[in-house]
Amino acid sequence: MNTTKMKICSSCESEFSCGDISVEKKCWCNDYPPIFSLSEGGDCLCPTCFKEACEDKIDAYVETINPSNAPKNKAISLPKTNTLIEGIDYYIENGNMVFKTWYHLKRGTCCGNNCRHCPY
Repeated sequence: MNTTKMKICSSCESEFSCGDISVEKKCWCNDYPPIFSLSEGGDCLCPTCFKEACEDKIDAYVETINPSNAPKNKAISLPKTNTLIEGIDYYIENGNMVFKTWYHLKRGTCCGNNCRHCPY
């Protein structure tokens, strides 16, 4: 398929590639959670700005979560992916991967391991 095109980021004005990169793998932005609607305006963002926008939106959502509403959070209903994104699903601390609240919300339940960012 390979129908990429060059675009200008509507935030930082840098040039980047956007679109299908193969039949098996769509645009790079499809690795991110589908948390933006098309009505939220603007054209495509470059990978750096898009990741920052995702982190900001997810962080704002996570702030609304507490143990009573966590079991019914909207992250559970998003399409499942095996791709973990640093800064969104986890961060690295002293060489260890630390799962963030968003990762736990996507999983949908507490694993019982007393995780630092468990919302349940």
